[in-house]
Amino acid sequence: MPFLSYFHFSFTVSDIERSVAFYRDIMGLKLVHRMVHDQSYTSTQIGFANALLKVALFNLPDMPQGSSPSGHILELIEYANPRGEPTDTTTNRPGAAHLALQVDDIHAEYERLKAAGVRMKSDGPVKVTHGRHTGGWTCYMLDPDNITLEMVQLPVPFEPDDLD
Repeated sequence: MPFLSYFHFSFTVSDIERSVAFYRDIMGLKLVHRMVHDQSYTSTQIGFANALLKVALFNLPDMPQGSSPSGHILELIEYANPRGEPTDTTTNRPGAAHLALQVDDIHAEYERLKAAGVRMKSDGPVKVTHGRHTGGWTCYMLDPDNITLEMVQLPVPFEPDDLD
């Protein structure tokens, strides 16, 4: 296989400061680096002349930096130039994406995040009743740009080789 590893996942956001505050202060991810991309190679890479991107990189607080070759798991990008228009990120739309994060106590995290103003898609964690995560819990929520995030609490014991 030509691919060696994942490098990172990325979402385009409308306001990098608002998104940094959400992912760092509310979601609890660790901000590991910030940068601006305005180099000519960036414009060539993304196909937009005179591009100006504001970037924030995140990791999970307890995840060793070396777990990802890049040293981060999530990249957020604000296209300051050229500005883009918001898109419909509804989860059933082709091209929509989501990031799932594992937790130990989904009920406590659900209540903490809901109290912090995070918009949840269900009235509480949902029990998984079929498939490889049977006995676990899950729920969807939205970030400030309506990007879907998922929380998962795996069943105990969890056998990842069970692909039913």
